[in-house]
Amino acid sequence: MAKIIAIANQKGGVGKTTTSVNLAASLAVLEKKVLLVDADPQGNATSGLGYELKELDNATIYECIVDGLEPKKAILKTEIEGLFLLPSNIDLVGAELEMLNFEEREKVLSKILDAVKDEYDYILIDCSPSLGLITVNSLTAADSVIIPVQCEYLALEGLGKLLNTIKIIQKRLNPELEIEGFVLTMYDARLRLSNQVAAEVKKHFEDMVFETMIQRNIKLAEAPSYGQPVILYDAESRGSVNYLNLAKELMDKNN
Repeated sequence: MAKIIAIANQKGGVGKTTTSVNLAASLAVLEKKVLLVDADPQGNATSGLGYELKELDNATIYECIVDGLEPKKAILKTEIEGLFLLPSNIDLVGAELEMLNFEEREKVLSKILDAVKDEYDYILIDCSPSLGLITVNSLTAADSVIIPVQCEYLALEGLGKLLNTIKIIQKRLNPELEIEGFVLTMYDARLRLSNQVAAEVKKHFEDMVFETMIQRNIKLAEAPSYGQPVILYDAESRGSVNYLNLAKELMDKNN
């Protein structure tokens, strides 16, 4: 049965989708069967795995949420063996409004993933950079949450709001939800600010911070424009090695 991990931070530009795509790809390369759920209307995880959003004639997560489509009918294969994608596009914006009238509207995604979780080792959910109903659904469906934090000015701003949301969800909707860990992204060892932020996050959250830090890397930034995870774009790049190490650390943590 899959471990379901939401990757969330309502602050944009923290490396959330980069982490979702590359951690999923790294787990698959390490011979785990992985489903990446794109729960962001921007569809960046979908395009980051090589699917052109405008040409996507496949059903998406939207049809699963709104029309009750079986997720198996929307799941796509990717270039990496063992890595599958439940895609998204801009239609997902409308799903939040349509879900307002649903019974148990916070548990829609949970029921969708229940139908397929026996088929995977890991299900990763790339959440949108907001704390709307789709993100609440993602956190309700998840066993744990990974929070990317960029090593830049104001990195901790907004984290309180996210942690508060997680507490509310633990209390009301998903008492089993745990914080898997904080992952430091966009780290540059040469910059004093990067080191200060890393030290501050570790001081605040101690052993909840992953040891692996994701360093700034040009290949990591380029890979999405080629529709590939960095491990396919340049397997020997620093970004690729970082995400493989993060995947190993996650697997060790989960035995």
